[in-house]
Amino acid sequence: MTILEILDYLAISVFAATGALSASRKQLDLIGFIFLAAAAGIGGGTFRDLILGQLPVFWVKNPNYLLVCIAAAVALYFTAHLIESRYRLLLWLDAIGLSAYAAVGAAKGLAATGSPVVAIVTGMLTAAFGGILRDILAGEPSVLLRPEIYVSAAMVGAAVYTGADMLGLSQIACFLIAMAAAFVIRGGALRYGWTFPVYKGRPGRHPDDVM
Repeated sequence: MTILEILDYLAISVFAATGALSASRKQLDLIGFIFLAAAAGIGGGTFRDLILGQLPVFWVKNPNYLLVCIAAAVALYFTAHLIESRYRLLLWLDAIGLSAYAAVGAAKGLAATGSPVVAIVTGMLTAAFGGILRDILAGEPSVLLRPEIYVSAAMVGAAVYTGADMLGLSQIACFLIAMAAAFVIRGGALRYGWTFPVYKGRPGRHPDDVM
């Protein structure tokens, strides 16, 4: 098994766990756990493969990825009640998954196209889309709309991987540096509330006022 495959499984299992934790917060049944775990675990990678035209998508070629999501869902269905703060754990697991998937997505985008720009975009989308989809389906406050940095951390991780690869570093070094960069930024955002300046102009009007 290559380092890329190992990190792919790691990212999927961690994101699947966040989906299952969201299901536990909504007190869903086992099928709900599996559905949200799969949406979070393979959602970003599916979106990436569709953009790159790599069909069938990765988990259809290798159903073991889907089995990882199911295993995470079943495990948390029986153990989530033991966790004191599920939402805090969800956010930190999401940060780990984001960091790993930013590097994995960049590596796959670079291998498929050879374009650094495409690699950064696929890394960012792979890392962010699963968490966004999970929150939408679970009715949780979207990580995309939280004030602290999220998508930008994925973009930085993907950019660092791409830059390290262009410098000729080994694949494992590229992965480690990229994951560290993404995790430091996302972890700092969670721990210290790092944010970018927000739009300060006149807020948009309510749709009813426009008619």
